[in-house]
Amino acid sequence: MSVRIKPCTQDGRLQEVFGVSVTDLYGQAADPDASAAVTRALELRNFLATAEEQVTRIRDRVHEAMAPERDMDELSADELRMDAQWLDAALSARDGYRTALDDLLRTAPPLQQSARPARLTQQTVSTTLPAAPASPTPEGPGEVRSRRR
Repeated sequence: MSVRIKPCTQDGRLQEVFGVSVTDLYGQAADPDASAAVTRALELRNFLATAEEQVTRIRDRVHEAMAPERDMDELSADELRMDAQWLDAALSARDGYRTALDDLLRTAPPLQQSARPARLTQQTVSTTLPAAPASPTPEGPGEVRSRRR
């Protein structure tokens, strides 16, 4: 199953922040001019959906092993210990991805704003200086320079 169609606990929040469905966000992310916030949010959503799927698999495996109708002779403390370690790792990853996605969504600009800053053309004024004389003209005797203050 594609990660795009896997459910994720943050799908509602993504829709709330960006104002469109997750399916539409994936469509927008395919555009070369897509917002960096949308692209990053969907990357984190993909990671989160995968981590949540792992948590679900491990949880279901532990529930199956601990089901009341199961024979107690089939229980394995080693297998349950391993599942507990895997569950710990999967929950840690899930928490990290949720935190990162929450941080990103808290600071993400709305989709209505341009993904790129507006380009402003700065007006320039070009002037040419008068040509300087090849050599300064000598001042005559008794003449005072006008530039002196």
